[in-house]
Amino acid sequence: MKIYRLILSFMSVCVCCLTVYLLFGYRDSVAAEEETPVVSSFTVSPEVPSSVHFCGKEVNLTRYNMREGMDRELSSFTYFHSSTLLLIKRANRYFPVIEPILKANGVPDDFKYLMVIESHLDPGATSPTRAVGMWQFLESTGKQYGLRVTATVDERRNVAKSTEAACKYLKEAFEKYGDWLTVASSYNAGMGRISGQIEKQNETSVLDLYLVEETTRYPYRILAAKQIFENPYKYGFILKPENLYRPIHCTEVPVEEDLPDLVGFARQYNITYRDLKDFNPWLKDTKLVTGGEKYTILIPNKNALYYDSPNRYVHDKRWVAD
Repeated sequence: MKIYRLILSFMSVCVCCLTVYLLFGYRDSVAAEEETPVVSSFTVSPEVPSSVHFCGKEVNLTRYNMREGMDRELSSFTYFHSSTLLLIKRANRYFPVIEPILKANGVPDDFKYLMVIESHLDPGATSPTRAVGMWQFLESTGKQYGLRVTATVDERRNVAKSTEAACKYLKEAFEKYGDWLTVASSYNAGMGRISGQIEKQNETSVLDLYLVEETTRYPYRILAAKQIFENPYKYGFILKPENLYRPIHCTEVPVEEDLPDLVGFARQYNITYRDLKDFNPWLKDTKLVTGGEKYTILIPNKNALYYDSPNRYVHDKRWVAD
């Protein structure tokens, strides 16, 4: 009988232990299931650097407003995947045009990122305030810096000429401020407004000014764009050479006389009117009235218009994954 009671006691203890184990195991499994993500991927907050360089000068980002401003723009670029991918692809075509002009005018190379945030590298971009082109000039400002705007011509959409005009503005602003980040902010708000706020608020750094939201965000958007373009893989963007838009070689055709029929003009060069407009977005009409001025029309090499072979040109090796 003793042995029988011992066996029963042992079995009772085992049952109790098993019950406790199953109870706590069930709770653990329920808790684990509740913690399991219900989405197929994770969204990770991008790393915000403690400092960055802009135009050869270090910008410290440890102050609360600066870190949080940079965090907002890095997050925006990182998770607007399609837009950011498109920017890098377009840059492969347009940066080779822009960079030499900036350099020749003594404007820091980093200002190409201002153009990135202004127009998304779209020569035909038009804002609700009627700012036009890569550098988003208003008509009055464009004319002020040497761009022609007529019934048949809008040089704000001419990539090279509008970049020359932007350089004039940027150099003028630098003579006034002596600081390129302030110059960048003035491009958004205007020199008058920036100068007025610097005086009213008695500050020296544009990053310390209280400004409208768009102008407050503006320098951080430029800094974030530079970070993404210089470290795309770090922020989750993986591209191959064939994903980038290759530059398309064009022949320059000088024009001094009026062209009453640009559709026919395009056919003379064995391209479509659309091709003519795509590579000369500054042409506003189906005719060109020169008004005695000289213009240069770009005629794309027809063989270069087809992706029958993958792109192999990579303007910046950092844009593609090894």
